[in-house]
Amino acid sequence: MPVLTEWRRVDVEGRPVGTRVMLVDATDRRSYERDLVAARERAEESTRALKISEARLRDLNETLEARVAERTAALNQAHEQLRHAQKLEAMGTLTGGVAHDFNNLLTPIIGGLDMLERRGIGDDRAKPTIAGALASAERAKTLVQRLLAFARRQPLKPVAVDVAALVQGMADLIETTAGPQIEVRLDVDETTPRALADANQLEMALLNLAVNARDAMPGGGTLTLGVTFEANARGEAGAPRVRLSVADTGTGMDEETLARAIEPFFSTKGVGKGTGLGLSMVHGLAAQLGGHMGIKSQPGSGTCIDLWLPLAPQEPCTAPVSNTQAPERREIGMVLLVDDEDLIRTITADMLTEMGYRVIEANCGAAALRLVDEGLTPDLLMTDHLMPGMTGTELARALRARQPMPVLIISGYADSDSIDPDLARLTKSFRQGDLTQALARIGIGP
Repeated sequence: MPVLTEWRRVDVEGRPVGTRVMLVDATDRRSYERDLVAARERAEESTRALKISEARLRDLNETLEARVAERTAALNQAHEQLRHAQKLEAMGTLTGGVAHDFNNLLTPIIGGLDMLERRGIGDDRAKPTIAGALASAERAKTLVQRLLAFARRQPLKPVAVDVAALVQGMADLIETTAGPQIEVRLDVDETTPRALADANQLEMALLNLAVNARDAMPGGGTLTLGVTFEANARGEAGAPRVRLSVADTGTGMDEETLARAIEPFFSTKGVGKGTGLGLSMVHGLAAQLGGHMGIKSQPGSGTCIDLWLPLAPQEPCTAPVSNTQAPERREIGMVLLVDDEDLIRTITADMLTEMGYRVIEANCGAAALRLVDEGLTPDLLMTDHLMPGMTGTELARALRARQPMPVLIISGYADSDSIDPDLARLTKSFRQGDLTQALARIGIGP
């Protein structure tokens, strides 16, 4: 509806000097007012949003330093974990190589002492000396095996293992080992599925952990062995695992000790009371099986060692049971013995000769092939694996292409992954009894 409006103009003294009359549509005025209200509301909303953004910006600025510090700490931790892993990898490579060389040194020592003991050489004073030297050499062999375990180069036979039953079966032995002042408790879930593991090595690892726990509780305490299934194992990207735990109420470890706990030869025990290889061996075993080990410890609160082991396949991965008969026994006359280490070759040849075999020696694969090409027809090839120029596996393939024959590979652990799986093995270091058993497994001998 139209509205008549009037404006009057006045001078500085207030006297009228003119009048202006306008006709205005009131409907347009209300529309202007609505637009003005809407614009004012939009302005207020923008102001509120601006204030919220300013508040958020202030919060971000105030927490920026804390977030940068947190991110820096996480990066430092990741770098430290990488450095530690690289350090252990380097130590494992070095340790594995040294252990392999020690195996080569121990083989003629153990073989020679074993031969002297079996032949009864020496008087009443010499015989105990020989026996003591042989026992010391066997302890050195055990030490080498632990080094190889840390380096993840020990030969394993993973099968489906009932870890719960294994722990229950070892309870009496662990109680005896722990002593009367320590209470051994079992927290075992018998419904835990089977793990993929080497039962013998797992038993050794469990015993090592129990001994460490005992030594950490000189005044007595509680040792708890646990077995359970974890559907989302820590550190395994949610992978299901069987967890084996060994917990004690002993002295515990501070952060500095904990950081070095799995280093080989690191030990907080007194001189002569430990090799410092127990946790190293267990750590290497878990990693080689495809699992991992974790340590939780605080001074005065004890220590808990956890082993997370992979699950066995649905169908038990046990050693295959053959319905065929045992290998047919065969008498052999000639053994082609190949090894680039003179001492090992000599002591092995002595063992074979004493067992009644004729031995032809060669110091490398090429020399062995030449002998066969010149007309030699051995009944058995017994060869070292790692040799200059040609490995034992390559030599076995070449000779078998010329004439069929049984093969026994002498392995030093570190080289075992590259051996054909169908070739029988004898691991260094060995006695004559070990050699006899290895030959029997391929059907050779009485």
